[in-house]
Amino acid sequence: MNSSSFTGPRPRGAVNRGAVNRGAVNRGAVNRGAVNRGAVNPLVLAAAASALFVGLLILLLPGHRFSGPHANGDAEELFLYCAAGMRLPVEEILDMYHHDCGIRVRCQYGGSNTLLSQIEVGRMGDLYLAADESYLRRGTTMGLVAEHIPLARMSAVIAVPSGNPGNIQSVADLSRDDVRVAMGNPDQAAVGKVVRAALRESGQWASLEANVRAHGVFKPTVGDVANDVKLGSVDAGVIWDSVAAQYTDIEMINSEDVILGTVDIALGVLTDSNQPTRALHFARYLSARDRGLRVFERLGYVPVGGDQWEDSPQLTFYSGAINRHALESTLDSFAAREGVRVNTVYNGCGILTAQMRSIVRDESGDFPDAFMACDRHYLDAVNELFEDRVDVSSARIVILTARGNPKQINQLRDLAKPGVRVALGQPKQCTIGVLSKRLLESVGLYEQITSENLVTEMTSSSLLVPSITTGAADAVLAYETDAMAEQDHVEIVEIDSPLAQAIQPFGIARSSAHKQLGKRLLDAISMSRSQFESAGFSWRLDNPHWGQGDEAGVGIGSSEE
Repeated sequence: MNSSSFTGPRPRGAVNRGAVNRGAVNRGAVNRGAVNRGAVNPLVLAAAASALFVGLLILLLPGHRFSGPHANGDAEELFLYCAAGMRLPVEEILDMYHHDCGIRVRCQYGGSNTLLSQIEVGRMGDLYLAADESYLRRGTTMGLVAEHIPLARMSAVIAVPSGNPGNIQSVADLSRDDVRVAMGNPDQAAVGKVVRAALRESGQWASLEANVRAHGVFKPTVGDVANDVKLGSVDAGVIWDSVAAQYTDIEMINSEDVILGTVDIALGVLTDSNQPTRALHFARYLSARDRGLRVFERLGYVPVGGDQWEDSPQLTFYSGAINRHALESTLDSFAAREGVRVNTVYNGCGILTAQMRSIVRDESGDFPDAFMACDRHYLDAVNELFEDRVDVSSARIVILTARGNPKQINQLRDLAKPGVRVALGQPKQCTIGVLSKRLLESVGLYEQITSENLVTEMTSSSLLVPSITTGAADAVLAYETDAMAEQDHVEIVEIDSPLAQAIQPFGIARSSAHKQLGKRLLDAISMSRSQFESAGFSWRLDNPHWGQGDEAGVGIGSSEE
């Protein structure tokens, strides 16, 4: 029910992109008065009539369905560009989604590179499923793909007709003169490019290519190769293992002499989608381990770890209080775009990690799906409970004094001078307390200051700053980020020590039912460098999921089926 003969998106100028309904045509842009009705060329009329007749004839053909991006003007429909080799699982999932959620997804099948070119030209549609995630990396670089969701993995294998009449046992047999081989064209089909790369490395590509050109055939898609093998038109072909598993009259030959290549299937939400929240809803369904991924697995694909399906999931996120100003706008935007709820708990990291330990011990409460700590120290403290950790930012620890620095405090040792009132963080409850203790111990001052000059301890850096503005203390050790709002009332004294910093890591809970959603949250944070730097942080995180280049999969520039 989701097949399509649509050959490409309409020109970008034909749609009023400001409208919520993507099918709404900007009719006001047509200058009807500019048409000279008295000068119509009869040849033009004849050509137009012929084109109209042909078009109507095509539309009346049995089974024809025009299903371009929102072709019927229904903004509640989604449009998916889908790699042709994924057609079988995807069509079943589209039917499931329509049944469960009442939303229809129209689909255009083709080579991934061809589809990506259509997306680039048309700048329409909502989602893009590529048979190799390298195309999504390329689409992200081109500004076409926003979110990226991994789905499954597949490997290239030798396929032969039932009974293996050509007695194919290895990659070397594919170069025999008496063997007819069908291959995906390396310049069109990713399976061809993957195999070419693998066999060039093993030194077997030149002979295979020559044999295919002499006695076999190069095909544009993996489906074409599989059909040739099925029909016995060739003695062997190289296709994806998941595609071979869908045919009862094709056998796979497990050649152990060469690894022919493995790729990861992934789904992307397009930056030009006018309904990204709806698109992400479908993406979560398709990638859910108890919905779409079940279909992929049953049909021979190897699914990656998907999230548990929920129509409106909630993500519990613990964060050290230091991160609040840098995170809040990003979290709000993320929740609105995804259509989910992010329950964020800000507090001192000592308190947060104690809560986590209590939840695990008592087996009660909602353990966080993700945690962004004030410093590595606290993620280290619960390291066995988290995975996929990365460093996001860092914040300098500084000495704060009253404006003009009346006590002339210029270095750590000055905090120990008689009569200097010092406020510090509580080391058992917050990161600034732990790091301040470590810093002062490194210069042998902690015991002296806490026994002679300490006037108060606070549970967070932000609570230390008022000790200066109210005159309750002469000096505090705090994060520079917390001092920025009071720059007109405090003096910032830099500390010359590599220990005078906190590094903020992000981790995803091993127990989370929404790890992929948590990774997309990290992706969103990775795009918020300016918010962190404006809040006084130094940036440490490159995009965690798109920074790997194109070593995996087929690389950039090939087509994919």
